[in-house]
Amino acid sequence: MSALAPLHDPGELPSPPHVGELPGGPLGTIADVHGVSVGHCTLAHGALQTGVTVIRPHAGDPFVDKVPAAASVINGFGKSAGLVQLDELGTLETPIALTNTFSVGAVAQAQIRAAARANPSIGREWPTVNPLVFECNDGYLNDIQALAVDERHYNDACAAASTNVASGSVGAGRGMSCFDLKGGIGNASRVVQAAGREYTVGAMVLANFGRLPMLVVDGHPVGRVLAQRAANADARPSAHAANVAGDTKPEQGSIIMIVATNAPLDARQLKRLSLRAAAGLARTGSVYGHGSGDIALAFSTAYTVPHRAQYVELPPLVADQCMDPLFRACADSVEQAILDALWSAESVTGRDGRRRLSLRESVPDLAQLLKHTS
Repeated sequence: MSALAPLHDPGELPSPPHVGELPGGPLGTIADVHGVSVGHCTLAHGALQTGVTVIRPHAGDPFVDKVPAAASVINGFGKSAGLVQLDELGTLETPIALTNTFSVGAVAQAQIRAAARANPSIGREWPTVNPLVFECNDGYLNDIQALAVDERHYNDACAAASTNVASGSVGAGRGMSCFDLKGGIGNASRVVQAAGREYTVGAMVLANFGRLPMLVVDGHPVGRVLAQRAANADARPSAHAANVAGDTKPEQGSIIMIVATNAPLDARQLKRLSLRAAAGLARTGSVYGHGSGDIALAFSTAYTVPHRAQYVELPPLVADQCMDPLFRACADSVEQAILDALWSAESVTGRDGRRRLSLRESVPDLAQLLKHTS
């Protein structure tokens, strides 16, 4: 059996190390930010291993009561929808949707239909709605050409939205890979003091990036050790070992990083906050490879922007010079969320019998490995 072959009894995987010194929120998910909820719809049928994940910034109508938001494109190898208007106006008008690359159009159409049902004046007396859909390519495990995701799956994800947020091989994360292991949805949160008040920063990631030798876990070069194990495996190593042993293959994946906070920030400040997600991503070993689409979005739940308002009343905003604790919380929570995706994922077999092993199955001695690489 090779070093990375599946085990019959993987046992209990230790909890991921807590990144940094800031405390997490009580749920340890993006839903620790008050008002935020998440829903998944998962398709897991043979060659179809995909889905939709929806993040709602509040319980109301996001077109009528928009929230401030901004995005940073770390590397733009991606096919998201809605970023142009988001950059121009700095607000969300729909829930944030995550799915696979070829399903962006179907999910965007579903968002438009849902907004028009709730507000029949959209596109008529009112302006059109800006759907916001992010994607990663799950084609290694999922038959992406089947175009299996449709409007009902988006609606099901919206209906399932709650503060009980699942991570791992669920929703949009069902068919995703991360560091040649099973990836998917990851969550984390941090509580900080900024400008004399306590705020929460939460993160959710759709992790689908990286080569195994690059993987760093809380500063430990775990991926190098695992790749060397695969390279040193006995004769006739497993297909999985052969797939992950080398570090010469280009990084061809993506990650979407969604950051929420209850700190009162405007769109310009939220763009600054979103950019710090890249620090957390880099700590896990990513170099934002040529074929990787790495995009971060940050939004605030501290206030809303009414659709028909002539003036917008803002609360006192956190001053720029007081944002460092929020930057730190963003980086830590994104790094933690990526680890959560790896720790939470289950192994998945999909298209043409392809299989991605979970971290649980691949590395039963992870606790000892972290000690030895410190």
